[in-house]
Amino acid sequence: MFDVDKQMEVIKRGAVDLVNEEELRSKLERSIRENKPLRVKLGLDPTAPDLHLGHTVVLQKLKQFQELGHVAIFLIGDFTGMIGDPTGRIETRPALTKDELLVNAETYKKQVFKILDPETTEVRFNSEWFETMNAADMIRLCAQYTMARMMEREDFRNRYQNNLPISIHEFLYPLVQGYDSVALQADIELGGHDQIFNLFVGRVIQRAYGQESQVLVTVPLLEGTDGINKMSKSYGNYVGIDEQPDTMFGKLMSISDELMLKYYELLSDISLDKLRILKEEIHNGSVHPRDAKVNFAKEIITRFHSKEAADAAHENFDKMFRDKEVPEDIEVVTIKKSETGTWLPKLLATIGMVTSTSEGKRMVQQGGVHINGVKVNSEEITLDAVNELTIKVGKRKFKKVIFENES
Repeated sequence: MFDVDKQMEVIKRGAVDLVNEEELRSKLERSIRENKPLRVKLGLDPTAPDLHLGHTVVLQKLKQFQELGHVAIFLIGDFTGMIGDPTGRIETRPALTKDELLVNAETYKKQVFKILDPETTEVRFNSEWFETMNAADMIRLCAQYTMARMMEREDFRNRYQNNLPISIHEFLYPLVQGYDSVALQADIELGGHDQIFNLFVGRVIQRAYGQESQVLVTVPLLEGTDGINKMSKSYGNYVGIDEQPDTMFGKLMSISDELMLKYYELLSDISLDKLRILKEEIHNGSVHPRDAKVNFAKEIITRFHSKEAADAAHENFDKMFRDKEVPEDIEVVTIKKSETGTWLPKLLATIGMVTSTSEGKRMVQQGGVHINGVKVNSEEITLDAVNELTIKVGKRKFKKVIFENES
């Protein structure tokens, strides 16, 4: 097992919250002294069938714990999924049926083992303990937290102040997530930064049930390919881990240089020392950002498909430009960056590739718009987080757009 300082360096890589560092050091020291791995919990509700790179940030962190010699617990929230996580919601999340959740859960298991080692991963379902819990047990759990503390949660407080309904069952979500940590005897719990309230509740619930509080480690929400909004299918800025290699490659090549380095830190297996060197080489010009993006895209595609698929995607991407699908005399348009991003249909109209935003929306919906060789799947995408990009509309219209900052 690695020494404490080395483990701390790996654990803190890309982390947002660490609650708290002193407790974590103590747990790591005891783990080494007793030769007993820590139990590291990550819970995901199977509310959708497919995962994208945004979901894999926290899975990458769990993998790091696994590689440090600790027990990775991947908890599938088939019970909590029926409640619905209220995090970030302005309305009650629609409930999914047990059958829907189980179908999604099977897909999750297949996808996460492209990242985690299945031989050393403990897969659990929280229905194991909640389906045997009686009413008295649930009352005891609810007695461990107050309404005043629950209303400190920003989501609930904002909804209450704006006269938006809050269903009673939504208050149960943080409590049952916290009890998961009791059932699993978790030493550490991982989550996205937006999960910090739920994770804190887990510390309280563990103490109430006579356990030592878990340490919390959160990771940032990953911006999508637009560099503005969090990665989401609804924004059309996602990279799905089951997407075709050519599509993944094109999307990853379209991200900004700055965002590329964040993707490296949160998603790549590159060591911290090599990442520091890469940043220096990009800064001093000895490595071109495009080459760094190629290497990153090939690493990700190799992980979720194969090395052969990654090499082929690279070749196909280069071939598109080598065979001059993009004309040499392509028109270049320069526009100002917007603080909120430029809506794609509006951009298409502004630079004269369509006659109106309505036509721009229609072209996207019909699959007739490509950015850097990748077909755009959503008309809701916003742009200008990158410095430049090549847009194709229909079969023959090409323009290169260069975004510049407001002076």
